[in-house]
Amino acid sequence: MNLTTNLVVAVQIVAALAMIGLVLVQHGKGADMGASFGSGASGSLFGASGSANFLSRSTAVCAAVFFSCTVLLAYLSNDRSRASADSILDKPAISAVSPVASGPSVAASGAAAIPSK
Repeated sequence: MNLTTNLVVAVQIVAALAMIGLVLVQHGKGADMGASFGSGASGSLFGASGSANFLSRSTAVCAAVFFSCTVLLAYLSNDRSRASADSILDKPAISAVSPVASGPSVAASGAAAIPSK
């Protein structure tokens, strides 16, 4: 179970970093910041509007992977064992009070005796 949780956390971190990178590379509607990375040319690999569609779909896929990893981590972190679900009121009371030593003997309880003057 620990291996599964670690694997899901690793996938979630990779999806989050990929999603951050994809969002930063995309260009806005008016700013056209993506042109500095070469996505403004119409003769590019994806065509005139192909890079926008590719980046948008890649971002959506990363968001879906991130969301599903989050839901899976929430499911895995929920401990469904029946022993922990019992109420504390169902268990018998345990006395935590220790009996008090009676009598004047302090040395019997483990304390060092101090001589009087």
